Amino acid sequence: QVQLVESGGGLVRAGGSLRLSCAASGRTFTWPVMGWFRQAPGKDGEFVAAMSWSGGNTDYAESVKGRATISRDKAKNTTYLQVNSLKLEDTAVYYCAARSGVRISTLSDEYDYWGQGTQVTVSS
Repeated sequence: QVQLVESGGGLVRAGGSLRLSCAASGRTFTWPVMGWFRQAPGKDGEFVAAMSWSGGNTDYAESVKGRATISRDKAKNTTYLQVNSLKLEDTAVYYCAARSGVRISTLSDEYDYWGQGTQVTVSS
């Protein structure tokens, strides 16, 4: 089994920044693709960002492009999501996910493992 644990969420003012972390543990963790998704109250979940194992390929949702950066520390088995210039509409529970495929995916159904989520609340 693989466990993913997110951290770093909290309450932040609009215009501020947050860095979310996703620590992976369990059996040998060599999932090629890591992704971040989010779900706002009353809305469907949406893709935020994804990265290949090598870090050479990344993808971002239009809503965060230019404001978010996904990165990973392989030695620590940790993936990060830095979001700057936070907006009220960034308020959501953020989930990290892992998939065994090679291709980056924006589809939640293609991810195999999920964390429990971390709440991000942006205030005015």
